[in-house]
Amino acid sequence: MREILPALSRWYAAGEPFGLATVVAVSRSAPRGPGAAMAVGPGEEVVGSVSGGCVEGTVFDLAKEVIADGEARLQTFGYSDEDAFAAGLTCGGEITLLVRSVSPATDAGFGAVAESVAGHRPVTVATVTDGPAPRGAALAVWPDAVSGSLGSAGLDAAVVADARGELAQGATVLRHYGPRGERREDAVSVFLQSFAPPPRMLVFGAIDYAAAVARIGDFLGYRVTVCDARPVFATPKRFPEAVEVVVDWPHRYLQRTEIDSRTVICVLTHDPKFDVPLLEEALRRPAAYIGAMGSRRTHEDRTKRLRAAGLDDEQLARVRSPIGLDLGARTPEEVAVSVAAEIIALRWGGSGTPLTATAGVIHPAGPAPV
Repeated sequence: MREILPALSRWYAAGEPFGLATVVAVSRSAPRGPGAAMAVGPGEEVVGSVSGGCVEGTVFDLAKEVIADGEARLQTFGYSDEDAFAAGLTCGGEITLLVRSVSPATDAGFGAVAESVAGHRPVTVATVTDGPAPRGAALAVWPDAVSGSLGSAGLDAAVVADARGELAQGATVLRHYGPRGERREDAVSVFLQSFAPPPRMLVFGAIDYAAAVARIGDFLGYRVTVCDARPVFATPKRFPEAVEVVVDWPHRYLQRTEIDSRTVICVLTHDPKFDVPLLEEALRRPAAYIGAMGSRRTHEDRTKRLRAAGLDDEQLARVRSPIGLDLGARTPEEVAVSVAAEIIALRWGGSGTPLTATAGVIHPAGPAPV
């Protein structure tokens, strides 16, 4: 929807209803992914695409129907050899679309969502696609606010918690719940569309542990960069999960790299000439997590050097070193799991305690602390 937002905002501001078709599920070789959108506005103006031309004619008609009667529709398109003239996908894939009418009268929260997307403020829009909850009902979820309802307090609470989790990763997914938000049921389908880029994970030090951390970072949805000053070790072949492998002194790379409050920094260089200037730079930046590998003695030495460089106790307290949670990890893969566990615990305020030793709500609905 991001690319057609200017037109949608113009129609919405003018009070004109429009039909919005969004891809909520795909299978096989579908031409567009979840979140792709097409809209039909006043004067039958069309913006966007959901299939690259295969089914747009039929979607145009559906959009006009929902504008006329206000009833949201769920429509699946595939390819049928039996009916070659029916609207379908020639690529052999399948897409499912939610088509709904949007206007100030039917969707009061759309304006705030549009402003957030245009202003690069992260937001997730949760929309009911199927089930006993009203189809097309929408709930907007920001890191620190919520607008709208899906018709049930229990469903709202479950969706808000999941929406913030997906928002932290910039992910778009279709989830299923019970009528009151039960997580082990699938009576209600809710499409969670996040408008935020994936967070970054910066891994410094091209060692075996870094390869394992890069793999799990990619698995968790991070956009992973690996950086090392040694070209013989910092190669794309050794780090296939990384979106980029940079050969440079770590602190110099960080100085010219934009990071934000969701960025994760893993310092695995384990060498004072690399990690001390790198940590000095990192601790002056708004990263969500800064972890450094090394023994307790190594960390004590690093702390003295960093304090001598002018960092105060509050800044030094941000360093997680030795890196990771105490899982008894030994192998690079096990260490990567312990690092990932610490990152997740810090993001959501988890204690790292086994759930069997805790009581109360397992998935709190509050905003992420970082």
